[in-house]
Amino acid sequence: MIRDDVILDTFRVEPADWATDYDALRAVRDPVFIDEQNVPIEDEIDALDPLSKHVIARDLENRPIGTGRLSPERLIGRMAVIKEWRDRGVGEALLKALLDQARALGYPRVELHAQSHATPFYEKFGFETYGDEFDECGILHRMMRVELAPNAPRTFAPLPPKPEARVLVAEDRDQAVAAIADLLADARYEIAIYSRDLDPALLDVPQILEAIKRIALSGRRARVRILVQEPRKPLADGHRLIALAQRLPSLIELRTPQEETDRQYASAFLINDRRGYLFRTLASRNEGEGSTYAPGRHAQLREYFDQVWERSVPSEELRQLAI
Repeated sequence: MIRDDVILDTFRVEPADWATDYDALRAVRDPVFIDEQNVPIEDEIDALDPLSKHVIARDLENRPIGTGRLSPERLIGRMAVIKEWRDRGVGEALLKALLDQARALGYPRVELHAQSHATPFYEKFGFETYGDEFDECGILHRMMRVELAPNAPRTFAPLPPKPEARVLVAEDRDQAVAAIADLLADARYEIAIYSRDLDPALLDVPQILEAIKRIALSGRRARVRILVQEPRKPLADGHRLIALAQRLPSLIELRTPQEETDRQYASAFLINDRRGYLFRTLASRNEGEGSTYAPGRHAQLREYFDQVWERSVPSEELRQLAI
C-alpha cells in the first residue's frame, strides 16, 4: 500500500481526490490529452472519474506534473505527465503507486488500454498485450494486463533528513565561490543560474566547473539551466562553462532573455533542487546572501526563473558556435 506521500527526489506522488483535486488533475490531463492528443473533452472526462482511485505527482513547488487513475473496473488509465517532466521517472512512479493501490484492494490482476507506442513502457512492469489493436479517440491502442501478487509486508527507509538551513553570506569573491560550491555540493540533479555574463570570477573556476559537470551527469533527471543576458563576452573570453555546455548540450542548457525587462534585470542568482539559493542584488558585484534551505525564498526565485526561461531563446552566438 502506498504511503500518503511518497517523495522521490525532485517530485512526490500522492493519492488524489477527484472533487478536492479536480483543478490539479485537469491541469495535467487537459494539456496532455485534449491539447496534445486532440481527445474530445467529453471522452477525456467520464463517469468513472468520481468513482476511481487517483494519484497525482507534484514537483517540490507543489505544482501538478502527472496523473493516473485506477477505476472500479480494475482498469488503470489517464496516465499523463506534462511535457517538461517526461523521461524523468514520473510515469514509472505513478504506475507503481497505482499497482500498489490495486494490490491493497486485493485485485488479482489489472488491465489497461495502452497507446500502441507505449506498450514497451508497461511491459517493463510485467504487463502483457492481448487481443487486436483498436482505435480509441483516434489513437491506436492495445489491451494489456498483469497478474498481481499480494502485497508483501513492506518496510520503508526513512526519508532523507531535511537539509540543514545554513545562512550563506558573500562579501567577496572567495566567499561567493564557497557559497556556490556549497549549493552545488548539496544539489542532486538540478540547478538554475541567472547571470549577466556567466560570472567568470565565480563560475569559470575548476571546482565549480567540476561540480556543475557532476550534476549534469548525475542521471536521467539531471537538468542544468543557465540564463545569460550577455553571451558574447564569455564566448569571446573562452569561458570554460560554455565549452562544457557544448560538450554536454542535452544536459546543460543555455538561453538568452529577449524581453528588455529580462535583459535589464540587475541581479544574479543560483538555486538548486534542495531549496537552497544564493542571490546577488547586483550581478556586477560578488556580494550576496542566501541559504542552504529556504523554501519560501527559493520558490520565489524558481518561479521568476521559470517565467524568464519560457520566454527566452537559445543564444544565437552559441548556436552558431555549435554548428
